[in-house]
Amino acid sequence: MNKILGHLKTIIKHKHYVFLNCCKAGLYWRGIKHDMSKFHPIEFCESVKYFTGTRSPIDLCKEENGYSAAWMHHKGRNSHHYEYWVDYLDDGGKPVQMPYKDALEMICDYIAAGRAYKGKDFSYADEYDGFWKLKKSKPIKMHDQTKAFVDMMLLTMKLENSNDVLRRSRSYRIYKQIEREVQ
Repeated sequence: MNKILGHLKTIIKHKHYVFLNCCKAGLYWRGIKHDMSKFHPIEFCESVKYFTGTRSPIDLCKEENGYSAAWMHHKGRNSHHYEYWVDYLDDGGKPVQMPYKDALEMICDYIAAGRAYKGKDFSYADEYDGFWKLKKSKPIKMHDQTKAFVDMMLLTMKLENSNDVLRRSRSYRIYKQIEREVQ
């Protein structure tokens, strides 16, 4: 019962932080509907089984089993994950550029996950230096333009120690600037 309540509390806390980030970004509806699939039995039951409260239960499940049914379900239903935007799997997978709103929601999601798991120890610098640099250091199937957009957004948050760059007036300009530079 403690794992069920702990996982439920983590989901709600995460959704709360995503909602706040999405509101700042002008993505109100996305903030409301974000990660609703986490309440589906496939995702919820597996996540409860591997819940620790300090890290993603999906990562623990992958380490133990080599895959996660919850993750397979989740990434296929939520377009704010870059894995959703990989096609041509028979040829090794080709990343497709994420639309602006999906890429921006992904950034809102990254920051919210850090807040939910780290609490008072959260910092924008840690999200950029730790999580994002680790993710970037491995070959990931993310389109170069999406990767550059995420990098610029997280770096700006680190430098400003703020998520003000999420505002549409700034984030859309960065997205379009990177789009021009990558083409």
